[in-house]
Amino acid sequence: MSLHFERLGTGRPLLMVHGLGANLRTWDPLLSALRASRELILVDLPGHGKSAPFAGRQTVEAYADALAGFVQSHGLTTADLVGSSVGGRLVLELARRGIGRHCVALDPGGFWRGWETRWLHWTLAASIRLVRLLRPFHPGLSRHAVTRTVLLAQLSARPWVLPPQLVEEELRSLAATPVFDAMLRELARGPLQQGSAKTPGGVTIGWGRQDHLLLPRQAARAQVAFPSARLHWFERCSHFPHWDQPAETARVILETVGEDAP
Repeated sequence: MSLHFERLGTGRPLLMVHGLGANLRTWDPLLSALRASRELILVDLPGHGKSAPFAGRQTVEAYADALAGFVQSHGLTTADLVGSSVGGRLVLELARRGIGRHCVALDPGGFWRGWETRWLHWTLAASIRLVRLLRPFHPGLSRHAVTRTVLLAQLSARPWVLPPQLVEEELRSLAATPVFDAMLRELARGPLQQGSAKTPGGVTIGWGRQDHLLLPRQAARAQVAFPSARLHWFERCSHFPHWDQPAETARVILETVGEDAP
């Protein structure tokens, strides 16, 4: 299937994959730090942003297949990979399949257990209902620190300092994503992420110390699943390191993929 994407910058290709309900604009805080040494390929997942949804169940496997097809059709089989949340899980899955080169997964999904799964489903289901209910008021709510904090406390440790335009785009995208509910159900009911002791390149798993959505205890499980991975902790950071600590996140990405790699 055809996925909407943008390319910018110069250098080795770096494919960047957003999370559930977001779109490629979620990466804006990192672009200036990365585009000087990397060609960035920012992609909208199926049913997100400007990409059309696919028919059938919205499973992680189906999304990984769509990404694998995108990589193959655009000659990106040796591209480096970066993903956030569900996108982090998807780039780990590509690495597990032997696709891509170096890989950075930021707070990736698929490593929850027991009540953590119910927490994920309940808290995201409640949040999306609120975001949809408030859809006509997103522009105004995004301009005020207090309402930014209320609406995005799950994703950021400091939502009150986020740029209003970034917040408005995220809220708009969450409310407009037609596959959100179906994909959330599949995430909660489907299989956990499989690991691999062998990947095409280096793997870094980054996790926010204050992630209240995918709890930090899950990071240890992710590292067990990918035993060769390096685990990096982001301090004063919640579910989105690329928002809370953009400079550190860009540094971790470039350290993993090799800033001047041929």
